[in-house]
Amino acid sequence: MSIEGFSSALHLTSKIIIHMTKKWPFLISTSILLITIAFSSSCRKNPVLPADVITPQEYNPYWTVTTHGNVAPDYTTVFPQNTVNRLEINLGADKWAAIRSNMVALFGYDFGSGSQPGPPGSFPSQETSYVDGTITFNGKTWKNVGLRLKGNSTLSTAWRSGIYKLPFRLNFDKFEDQYPGIKNQHFYGFEEMSFSPGIKDPSLIREKITADIFRMGGIPAPKTAFYAVYVDIGTGLKYWGVYCGIELPDDNMVKNQLGSESGNLYKPESKFSSFIQTEFEKKNNETAADYTDVQNFVQQLNSITRTTNPAQWRENLESTFNVDHFLKWLAINNTIVNWDTYGLMAHNYYLYNDSVKKLTWIPWDNNEALTRSPGITGTTSGGTMPGGSTALSLSMNEINSGWPLIRYMADDAVYFQQYKNHLRDFKNNAFNVTQLQSMIDTYYDLITPFAIGANGEQTGYTHLSSSAAFTNERTTLKTHVQSRWTLVNSFVP
Repeated sequence: MSIEGFSSALHLTSKIIIHMTKKWPFLISTSILLITIAFSSSCRKNPVLPADVITPQEYNPYWTVTTHGNVAPDYTTVFPQNTVNRLEINLGADKWAAIRSNMVALFGYDFGSGSQPGPPGSFPSQETSYVDGTITFNGKTWKNVGLRLKGNSTLSTAWRSGIYKLPFRLNFDKFEDQYPGIKNQHFYGFEEMSFSPGIKDPSLIREKITADIFRMGGIPAPKTAFYAVYVDIGTGLKYWGVYCGIELPDDNMVKNQLGSESGNLYKPESKFSSFIQTEFEKKNNETAADYTDVQNFVQQLNSITRTTNPAQWRENLESTFNVDHFLKWLAINNTIVNWDTYGLMAHNYYLYNDSVKKLTWIPWDNNEALTRSPGITGTTSGGTMPGGSTALSLSMNEINSGWPLIRYMADDAVYFQQYKNHLRDFKNNAFNVTQLQSMIDTYYDLITPFAIGANGEQTGYTHLSSSAAFTNERTTLKTHVQSRWTLVNSFVP
C-alpha cells in the first residue's frame, strides 16, 4: 500500500469511527485497536520500497538498453577477433571470503592449501555458489553481477596451488530478485559468459582456436575472444591474466547458429549405455520433466536391431539423433585430437534437440585439445576406456562397447564410411595447414604482450611455468597441425 492510499484509508476510517462512537461508545476502544493494528501492519510491510519501483537508470547511471538490456547480442563488442578486451571485476574482501568458505565446504581445502585433489570423478557434483560484484567494461559498470568459480580438475589445480587465475562464470541477472534494479540485466545482449584461464595450456590459445576450427569445419561451437581480466578481492585491482571468454550454448549460441532455441538443451554426463535421467542435466525447459527425446535416442542406439536389421537400426537412430553431424564432429575431433570428451570422458558436450535435425552434438570445453598424437590404430585392453591410449586413434579400433555411440558407429560399414568421408573432406578443406599455422601466429602476436613481459602475467597470477614455456608452445602447435594432417592423409588419401 502506498502512503497516499494509506492516508485516504485512515481518513475514511476515522470518520466512520466518529459516527459510530456517537451511537455505540463501547466500540471506541475496539476501533482504536483496529487502527493501531492496521498502522503497525503497514509499517512492517514497509510500503515505500525504492528497489521495487526504481528504474534501471536510477539504480545504475551507466545503464542503457544497448549495453545492459535484453537485446540482440553484440558479438562484435563481446567477442572481437582482433583485440584483447579488458574486464574489471570488483568483489571486495567479504565476497572473496564467501568464495573461500564455499570452496572449503565443497572441495575440503582452502585456497593455497597445497592439498591434492581426488581422482577424476571424485569432485563434488554440486556447483559452487554465486556471489555478486561490480563489472567494469568500456567505461561502464554492471552492478550485482553473479560470479561463481567453475570446473573440476582445473579449478582444483588452481585453487590448491594458490594461483589467483581461477576459472569462473558470470551471470548478469543472477541476483535480479534481490536487486530489482538489475532485472533482465545483460552484457551487450548476453546473459552469461564463461572464462577459461588455460590452466593446462601453455599457449593460452587452445580454447579459442579449437572452437574456431570446429566452426570452420561446419560444427556449431561457442564464440570466443581473449580478455585481460583484473579483479579486486579487497586488496586493490590485480591483473589475473589472459582469459578466453566463451559464450554459453544456453544463451545466444543455439539460436544464433542453429536457428532455433525452443528445443531441449542438455549438458550430459553419460556414455549412452543406458538412459539414466540424472545424467542428462537440462539447461532449459527445466519445469517440463520431458526427457523422451534423449530417452528414445539411447533406446534406439542400443536396440538389438543394430545386429539383426542394420538398415532399420540406422533409420530409427536417425529419427532421434543427427548422426551425420556427430560423425563430422568425430572426424574433426579425432583429426585435431581432443581427448577430454566423449570416448575417454563422459562429459564436455551438449545435446540440442532441433525439431528438424534432431539431437545435435555441440562441443564444449576445448582447452586440452590439439595435444598428443595417437596413430591410425590403437591398443585394446578390454576395459571401459581405451587402455594405454592418450586419445582415440583414427580407426577407433581400441574403443569398446562401453562407449556405444562411437563403437557402434565404427562397427557399421555405412557409418564408418561416412566418418572416413568427413575425415577426408576436413583434411582437404578446413584443416588447411598454412591457414591454421597463420591463425596460431595471429593469436600469439595478439596476446603475447598480455601473457609475458613487463605487462604480462605475474607469479601467483599465472599457470605458465616460464615465459619460454609460452613462447615455445607456438612451434609445438604448428608442428601438431602439420603432423596430424600428414597422418590423416595417410589414412584417407
